[in-house]
Amino acid sequence: MIDQNGVERCEFIHAHEEIVKKVNEQMPDDEILYDLAELFKIFGDSTRIKILYVLFESEMCVCDIAQLLNMTQSAISHQLRALKQSKLVKYRRDGKTVFYSLADSHVRTILGQGMEHVAE
Repeated sequence: MIDQNGVERCEFIHAHEEIVKKVNEQMPDDEILYDLAELFKIFGDSTRIKILYVLFESEMCVCDIAQLLNMTQSAISHQLRALKQSKLVKYRRDGKTVFYSLADSHVRTILGQGMEHVAE
């Protein structure tokens, strides 16, 4: 039902109590939902997305990422720090060089499905 202000209102409170109860039982704790929201904020920065996409294609060091994206090593390092804290990238040392890659298959899936979605 639409009220005089054009706002949709339910005629009954909890008209579908079974559905509301079932969904409420499945809802994660607020802390988990907060963590999920924070994770998605990381994806809200185009520089971080570029870095993730680069690492989707290949493991790379900061120097190579900076050159590829035409950015400073400092800027790349700053973004990589945020990506590491969010557990989206990992690193390994080879002598003095540090190589970065996507943390796991979940990150690959998120990026891959995101690309599919925007390509639709």
